[in-house]
Amino acid sequence: MRNAPKAVRLSTRFSRKSGSIILLLCAMACMRVELLRAEPTPALNRTLIASQWPAFWIASPSVPGTVQGVFEFRREVELTSIPSRFLVHLSADNRYILRVNGQYVAEGPARGDLFHWRFETVDLAPYLHPGKNVLAAMVWNFSSLSPVAQMSDRTGFLLQGDGVVEAMVNTGAEWRVRRESGHSALGHAGANGYYAAGPAEKIDERVVDSDWDQEQSHAKDWQAPMLLGHASAREARDASNQWELTADALPPMEHRLADVGRVVRLTGVADAGGFPSGAVTIPAHTHAVLLLDHRVLQTAYPELTTSGGRDASIRITYAEALYDAKGLKGNRNEITGRHIEGITDEWIAAGKTGEKAAPLWWRTWRYLQLEITTQDQALTLDSMRAWFTAYPFKARASIEGDIPRLQQIWDTGWRTARLDAHETYMDAPYWEQLQYVGDTRIQALISYVVSGDSRLAQQAITNIDDSRVPEGITQSRYPSSLPQFIPPFSLYWVNMLHDYWMYVDDPALVRTTLPHTRPVLDWFMDRLRPDGLLGKLGWWEFADWTANYANGEPPQDADGGSTLLTLQFIAALRDAAQMEDAFGSAERVKEYEALIRKATEALNRESWDAAYGLYADTPAKSAWSQESNVLAVMLGVAPKPQRALILRRILAARPDAATVVEGVTVPALSPMSYYFRFYLSRALEEAGMGDAYLSQLGPWYGMLDLGLSTWAETPEPTRSDCHAWSASPNYDLLTIVAGVHPASAGFKTVLIEPHLQGLHRLDVSMPHPKGMIQIRYRSSGLGWTAAVSLPDGVTGTLRWDGQNMPLHAGSQTVTLPAR
Repeated sequence: MRNAPKAVRLSTRFSRKSGSIILLLCAMACMRVELLRAEPTPALNRTLIASQWPAFWIASPSVPGTVQGVFEFRREVELTSIPSRFLVHLSADNRYILRVNGQYVAEGPARGDLFHWRFETVDLAPYLHPGKNVLAAMVWNFSSLSPVAQMSDRTGFLLQGDGVVEAMVNTGAEWRVRRESGHSALGHAGANGYYAAGPAEKIDERVVDSDWDQEQSHAKDWQAPMLLGHASAREARDASNQWELTADALPPMEHRLADVGRVVRLTGVADAGGFPSGAVTIPAHTHAVLLLDHRVLQTAYPELTTSGGRDASIRITYAEALYDAKGLKGNRNEITGRHIEGITDEWIAAGKTGEKAAPLWWRTWRYLQLEITTQDQALTLDSMRAWFTAYPFKARASIEGDIPRLQQIWDTGWRTARLDAHETYMDAPYWEQLQYVGDTRIQALISYVVSGDSRLAQQAITNIDDSRVPEGITQSRYPSSLPQFIPPFSLYWVNMLHDYWMYVDDPALVRTTLPHTRPVLDWFMDRLRPDGLLGKLGWWEFADWTANYANGEPPQDADGGSTLLTLQFIAALRDAAQMEDAFGSAERVKEYEALIRKATEALNRESWDAAYGLYADTPAKSAWSQESNVLAVMLGVAPKPQRALILRRILAARPDAATVVEGVTVPALSPMSYYFRFYLSRALEEAGMGDAYLSQLGPWYGMLDLGLSTWAETPEPTRSDCHAWSASPNYDLLTIVAGVHPASAGFKTVLIEPHLQGLHRLDVSMPHPKGMIQIRYRSSGLGWTAAVSLPDGVTGTLRWDGQNMPLHAGSQTVTLPAR
């Protein structure tokens, strides 16, 4: 439970009981149960702020802290009465699940780095009773097999009572610890492609302790823990260990009951019975395979219940799609002639009745395969289900109109955004689970306009800020145990802060973070050539996945001069100058504006090619791309009369040969990715071509035709079937087609500039910090009417065909003449 004074989930995760990790079902166990919003976080006891804490970090005394393992911690306390509130703060390295008196209470911690190590605050009072109480925590550390996003020092657990009464449960010598030998990490076999998420897991139920969290534990190997020093909050005078504690500001992740899929293929048994909702029995000495299709991708904890079948092996493979004999995915709905590949968990049955097991970390799948090999006993698969998990976004925005397959486009995009948002934003829930700045900027914008919830975006801004190195720039992804630097992503982080400033009424975060953008921009200034273009940056100069960019990097001359990288620098300078003008340094504003002018003049002098009517990738004019020209238009670097012409040329260009567009020869240009089309959409608006946006949705319709339920990373063949950087249509439909934009910082005022060509009706709702913006567009032979409702205290402007019409708070109807 994250920062909640009491645990308020109606549905919960897993517990260990009867020889396995089991679900605690609260309230209506077999119904879809939604997460309740956490209550406000109580203030931390003043004695714990910027200080050492009385509680110790504790660990196993017999297993080195860097060795892979799962550990159980427990503490028994006597209470004469039930307190009204019993606040504790807890954390672990890498992860924990906390249980009190056999009930699930909390899990965590949210990922950070050692200098910003998260802790959760939980009220244990609802789980306590008079007499003996057992606090039990399962802690795991997969060491070198841990996800790349997981930073770590060594295995450890911490629980600190908030006040004098709660101090009785502080972690210290009174606690006990033992290694849980039935659970281990298997590795990453089965993932073909770059994989950075967590490992497959093995659960051997034959050696799992069945009562480790119960009042009476029969285990004989409980030990007094090793004390790793007192816990320390950040800014404490002196720390005893590496973990600098900071409160987790996020709500608990959503957990709700979901189905695991339906059986679509089986071998080794005659039929699947009622599985997965009912039972199917696998005879002794049998090899059986059941393939399940969930129909859409999901991120969830799978839970399997079995009976009998001692020593039976159950291998569970998770995949986004099936593969044909050539290793291609093709249409995601096709099953015949296709096989599964992916991360595979392994469970070994103990032969008990009603055994329930699940991995410690959630999985991602559309297709799930169970491969069962029984020994001397038949194994009954009693049932299988899942608990969906993701950041608890709620879709408050809606859009409805006569756009082809609009609901499919909207639902697929929002599903993609949701599955890529957990305790951090993630590029891909199956493959990496890393918070990359380039992806995260787009994800945050989708969050603002669809949900209005900015908390995960604030986490991202501060986490990336925490990744800055002494040279000045940020890392490309963070948290990350492996450093990676993509210098353009440091520029996108500046853009992210500006986006936040415009959509969220939180000037304090912007004011605090703005000074940290200066060393980033200074780093780039140090690499400017005398003509104002950027020189070589080093590291990975990724810009887009396209054929003309080797390893995703735009072409450069011997001394740099990249048009695209210089344009990205201009974009960051523009946003930084606006924020500096509001909060910071007038001198910085002048410096940034001078750099923008110099770089703009250099691009128009050195990179513009009059014959092609395009910007070359470098002054040498030996390489050309759509991306450079998109940014030149988006940023207004291209002269106004040229902007629409440039976009028409690049959109009509062919990838394999030169072509003639409106009488001008255009060189071969490889197509931009789904990711970079986000910037194309902004360029269309800048060029006055917003009405062309809907005609650019072809790549997304193509993905729907291939049966994808989330948007892919790249065109076929793609590694990832779920990549949030491709979900920009959800943002574009609201901001370009419906036309809703913040007109001033904090969304204090609104600009509505719709692009409705080809439509007859459009209904839109979009969250605003003060309520909801609602618009109803209807066409007539004489033009359009727009019924607009703005929240109390919000004013704005509706711009149509170059004319500005004032909008007031409340409801109004505006007539928009035919163009």
